Amino acid sequence: MTDFVVIGGGIAGISAAARLSAHGRVTVLEAEDALGYHASGRSAALFEKNYGLPSVIALNHASDAYHQPYLSPRGFMLVGRAGEDEGFEADAATLKCPEISVDAARAIVPILNDRITRAAYHVEAYDIDTDRMIQDFAKQVRGHGGQVLTNAPVTAVGFADGIWTVTAGGQDHRAATLVNAAGAWADQIAELAGVRPVGITPFRRSMARIPAPGGHDISGWPIFFGVNETWYAKPDAGSLLVSPAEQHATTPHDAWPDDMVLAEGLDRYSQHVTTEVTRLEASWAGLRSFAPDRTLVLGRDPANPAFVWCAGQGGYGFQTAPAASQLLADLVTGQTPEIDAATVASVSPARFNP
Repeated sequence: MTDFVVIGGGIAGISAAARLSAHGRVTVLEAEDALGYHASGRSAALFEKNYGLPSVIALNHASDAYHQPYLSPRGFMLVGRAGEDEGFEADAATLKCPEISVDAARAIVPILNDRITRAAYHVEAYDIDTDRMIQDFAKQVRGHGGQVLTNAPVTAVGFADGIWTVTAGGQDHRAATLVNAAGAWADQIAELAGVRPVGITPFRRSMARIPAPGGHDISGWPIFFGVNETWYAKPDAGSLLVSPAEQHATTPHDAWPDDMVLAEGLDRYSQHVTTEVTRLEASWAGLRSFAPDRTLVLGRDPANPAFVWCAGQGGYGFQTAPAASQLLADLVTGQTPEIDAATVASVSPARFNP
């Protein structure tokens, strides 16, 4: 018997478990053989405080101090072409990214071609050491006497006399509180638990790894985006990651890239640069799971308060994790959240109650 069972060992679940472990015994159940296998293991690993909807931005800013030991400089650049002025200006304003000259942009990313007519840039975007963050949260759980179990897919959930019984990996785990951090599978877990789903939908996003363009040393390049986020490119370990930034609604599964979508995204990227894409080193895809209003779902279910939602992180899981997990722990333990009341209300599962 433990106090909390957390279903899901991605960044959402393991960070929530770490915060809750200061208040009781926690068991984390992860279906795969390692933490962070699905969306968390396929993240762009970027911290950009002004990226996302207002509630996400509030959580980003509240996470800033915690993130500092895990960050390294990256920078952020937005580029636009003729006819994209309206979208460029809207994106730059939203991201608080000041405009720079195209020549200045080429001095930073020298492969930008002569079709680029606008550029914006700021330095306040950072790579996140996602592996270390996940493992540090796991260490906190274990340090407080909790357990983190892998190869433990949940097959049954029951609730009787105020106690949950969760069957996973052939074993039963009992707890007073169940935290649903199952990512793309969050609604399926809710249904197993007899709780009304909130409408979590997974969206596929693909990624290709290509050799460093033109043999450049790209280690100091920023992440760079097209207008309306129709593609982006980000240096990673000597290669360049390029994403079509697609949002293809799908069902929960171990995602893989669609070759046609990947080719279309690489073509959009190629229209902005001087170098051709001649080969891929690797490709993959992940699922970004959103609630209907594309805002996180954090807190006790209004119909069964022993069931706690920690879902709908979308593409913002790592960015928001420090503050989102603290907010969830505050809500579960009856503490007053440090974050503003409007943000708390905006992420509450109660907003989906008819």
